[in-house]
Amino acid sequence: MSDVKPCPDNMPWISPYLIVKDAEAAIAFYNQAFGFETRFAMPGPDGKIKHAELTHKESVIMLGPECPEQSSSKSPSSLGGSPVSLYVYVEDVDALCERARAAGATVAEEPKDQFWGDRMCALIDPDGHNWAFATHVKDVAPEEMQPAAA
Repeated sequence: MSDVKPCPDNMPWISPYLIVKDAEAAIAFYNQAFGFETRFAMPGPDGKIKHAELTHKESVIMLGPECPEQSSSKSPSSLGGSPVSLYVYVEDVDALCERARAAGATVAEEPKDQFWGDRMCALIDPDGHNWAFATHVKDVAPEEMQPAAA
């Protein structure tokens, strides 16, 4: 048996890994638009970033550039979109939406209060990844949500 933990102390058990066209540009966008922080960026032999880790609160988002050798390693913009959305809580969804818009995000849905108690906006980043950002504004019991969802 190894003394090495199956999940490192500085990593959550689940982390999204985003494929982007240009890792340097994506890192700059995520830092500016979403307020993420770069924790680690590893360049390849050509000097371009091949893998990076960004943080938001206790979460880690990893990313890397498209890899022509792997057909599954394409950004959503190369595939015509993505069926996946990442849901991220922030302190001020309205401010984040405006900052992201100014940085080049497409606003798919303006911030608005939702029946489940979050104020949420939907954004699409320059690589085509879907993001939902939310600030929790009201506690709603599950039995209260059902009629509102219908």
